Amino acid sequence: MFSGIVAGRGEVLTAVAADGGRLALGTIGLPSGLAVGESVAVNGACLTIVERTEAGLAADVTPETVRRTNLAGLRAGDPVNLEPSLTYGERVGGHLVSGHVDAVAEVLEARPDGGARWLVIALPAEIARYVVDKGCVAVDGISLTVAHTGADSFSVTLIPHTLAATTAGGWRPGSRVNLEADLLAKYVQRGLDVLAPAAAPGAGR
Repeated sequence: MFSGIVAGRGEVLTAVAADGGRLALGTIGLPSGLAVGESVAVNGACLTIVERTEAGLAADVTPETVRRTNLAGLRAGDPVNLEPSLTYGERVGGHLVSGHVDAVAEVLEARPDGGARWLVIALPAEIARYVVDKGCVAVDGISLTVAHTGADSFSVTLIPHTLAATTAGGWRPGSRVNLEADLLAKYVQRGLDVLAPAAAPGAGR
């Protein structure tokens, strides 16, 4: 489990093939005590550390993770957002993030908004029901507040700190980002889906 507060940035040393494989990263800012077997979020995707190196770490990426995330699109030298998993009792500065990416979407618009930056991101139909105004969404592992939702897109505004401390400063129209909808919203919607048949007129007769 993660909170969407990026702890450090990494650089891709060895990219992942289209059918998966080992992803090697140089890391900056991550705790040095992270060990093999622990979890780390890479652009919001939960991966298991399988090797610690002098430069950073390596993790194996399965074909399923390749299909569901933007990791296969990374090339050597590309930056990534990194966050170690939470420990019990730790402050949750963002929102609860599982590291299980729901969809990959495209940045549609990026423009200055005072000292901040306003982004419009495509909203895939499969997660649209979970994204609401002033709700939470993880974008490449960054916990962000939804500023506005449209029929097929949503908007967020990024403060200068987020732009400087994460890969968000490099997002441009056409950038592909990992999205994870709010975990609590998923559970609420699942509960409503289960209850809906029982609440329908004539149900149980």
